[in-house]
Amino acid sequence: MRSDRAVGQQGTDIWSEWVLRRRHGGDKQYQQAVLNDVTRYADRVLDGACSTETMTLADIGTGDGLVGLRAIERFGPALNVVMTDVSAPLLSHTEALAAERGVARQCRFVQGSADALAGIDDASVDAVVMRAVLAYVADKGAAMREFYRILKPRGRLSIAEPVLRDEAFEVCALKRMVDMRPPGTGDAFFPLLLRWRSAQFPDTEEKASALPITNYGERDLVRFAIDAGFVDIHLELHIDVAPAEPIPWEVFIESSPHPLAPSLEAILNEQFTPAEREFFEARLRPLIESGKQFGAQRIAWLTATKPGG
Repeated sequence: MRSDRAVGQQGTDIWSEWVLRRRHGGDKQYQQAVLNDVTRYADRVLDGACSTETMTLADIGTGDGLVGLRAIERFGPALNVVMTDVSAPLLSHTEALAAERGVARQCRFVQGSADALAGIDDASVDAVVMRAVLAYVADKGAAMREFYRILKPRGRLSIAEPVLRDEAFEVCALKRMVDMRPPGTGDAFFPLLLRWRSAQFPDTEEKASALPITNYGERDLVRFAIDAGFVDIHLELHIDVAPAEPIPWEVFIESSPHPLAPSLEAILNEQFTPAEREFFEARLRPLIESGKQFGAQRIAWLTATKPGG
């Protein structure tokens, strides 16, 4: 994650604001549903790391400590976890959680970006785990080389990353459709839909190529791992398309799909007139609250090994 974002007056930044509130719109019930989902992801990442009770594990981009604290929960008091994050507020939050759970002695906290892990020695960890972090790193190759550096020989890498390129391509296609229509013709909903979606994802291929979250695909992750020196590389791309769970409108508009995206509420307030907002909500709200709209989730699961040993 980038480290040049300003930290707010209340000790927050865009990363902590998203992880701790905007990911679930501040709703406790939706927060629990999100937690249930991401805990399953954490378990699969830990399975891919071949974790054992006495290893040292590096949880890169720990966020709210999901993977690292889950590892301690699963493997017990002999496990040591190094938790890193670019966000100081998130590290403070996770350190407090570790203390609250009585596992602080098993944790070490290091602030820094995934592509600059100076606080971790060479060949000092048995496994590197990460979920939804590399997507926000501009130099993904450098991050992969850092993972390789800190791993012991025969150490394992296990990551899960969202592949958001198709999201951008869909917005680009919507923009082309809207731009091709003669002015004043067609359904007035689609230009408003584009206004919302293009505030959260790139709407041109040039913008998509310039943004870290959309300028790579699953095959690039394999290439980064190969170039860093990893062996026994395995990648699975999972694409799941299903009806979305119904979400109360008030929760939906306060949430956003990723930390760099504003909430729909912010977009409506800043970019829509009152009349446009009323029209747009009348069309979109029934879909969101009924669960009749379809959503696609694309996740790349990658495991690899550092040779030697």
